[in-house]
Amino acid sequence: MVTTERRTRATGTDMSEDNDYESGSLSLWSTVAMGTGVMIGAGIFALTGQVAELAGPLFPLAFVAAAAISGFSAYSYIKVSSEYPSAGGIAMILKKAYGPTMVTGAAALMMALSMVINESLVARTFATYALRPFGLQGDSLLVPGIALAVVAVSLTINLAGNEAVGRVAQLTAVLKIGGIVLFALVGIWASGLTFEAASGGWVEDTDLGGFLAGTALGILAFKGFTTITNSGAEVEKPEKNVGRAIALSLLVCLAVYVLVTLAVGGALDIGQIVAAKDYALAEAARPALGEIGVWATVAIALIATGSGILASMFAVSRMLAMLTKMELIPHSHFGLPGRVQHHTLVYVAVVAAALAAFMDLGRIASMGAFLYLVMDMVIHWGVLRHLREDVGARAPVVVIALALDGIVLVALAVLKAFSDPLILAVSAGTVVVVAIFVGVFLRSASPDTSEG
Repeated sequence: MVTTERRTRATGTDMSEDNDYESGSLSLWSTVAMGTGVMIGAGIFALTGQVAELAGPLFPLAFVAAAAISGFSAYSYIKVSSEYPSAGGIAMILKKAYGPTMVTGAAALMMALSMVINESLVARTFATYALRPFGLQGDSLLVPGIALAVVAVSLTINLAGNEAVGRVAQLTAVLKIGGIVLFALVGIWASGLTFEAASGGWVEDTDLGGFLAGTALGILAFKGFTTITNSGAEVEKPEKNVGRAIALSLLVCLAVYVLVTLAVGGALDIGQIVAAKDYALAEAARPALGEIGVWATVAIALIATGSGILASMFAVSRMLAMLTKMELIPHSHFGLPGRVQHHTLVYVAVVAAALAAFMDLGRIASMGAFLYLVMDMVIHWGVLRHLREDVGARAPVVVIALALDGIVLVALAVLKAFSDPLILAVSAGTVVVVAIFVGVFLRSASPDTSEG
């Protein structure tokens, strides 16, 4: 067990931080807006159809199951972040559990990669919805082109500073949540409280493995709560508000997801949902509201996905900057001016843009789920083995979180082994490459560093 560092409760910050991070610059509601911004941007528009394809008519329950698993997972993050609020968030949790080792660097970098993958997922979703009214959502050049543009705009806003990010996050959170809830309520009313997706039977073309794999993808719709831990040092009264913001974000998103999945399932049968899986909400609006509904849904989708990229980029850039400060990953300025976190913003934007240009939504989602679940299990194991007593975590809760992650990860891996072995191989290969990369760097930087 590594020796834990001294808490600095008076300031709510970790001693590794410096003036790059604006203490207390994010209010509780700005923080909740960021968390819901990431979750709703990805979960509603990017994943509804993807989850329905795997879970069948039971896809609303897959989102509920994903929320339950995310709730257990959040317990570990809340416990550690409340004791040690830090701009490093997940990197800080890992370092306190495993020390400055390969395990810490590799797991943190996997989390960062999963967040960047999520940004590319949402960027492609933005492009798909933007082109849907014109029937161009399948265009092989326009989709990646628009995805690249929205990443560039998000980068520009992030470079403008925390205040700009917070204001945009709050405004877009109100617009998109209000719009999505309105869409859901109108859709449920128009369906006459029926569920068209189950017209052929509740378990048609669905088995337990498919449901669990769908749940694994659904977890991506909730993992945005981790962005809150990455901004811990910048939250007002972080020892209280980090946990509150996580809980509120999860509850808001669960309520919204349940309403939306019921509306989509009420308007379309499962075949129609799968056929339109990249823009399912726009298609679900058509039966009740016609073309006006499609255009309104597209507008909400653009607000939701755009703000999702913005909030995710904000969090992951700070996480990478903290990894650099911890000397767990290398950093090169590449001639860029300014501070480290501005450099990491640029790096994040470049990688997200590249993935958005060359990968489809289904593969992006699967790869993101693999990396996130592996990292999440490493977090829980570290809390269970090394931090449980220090932060007052209850072992049974952490064990349940670890077991649930393992179950859905195995289910997704088995399903992809038969349906898309390439993405399974790429995901596994990425884990190995990241571990080797970090291990080699740590050995070259400090020959005495031992692996955890």
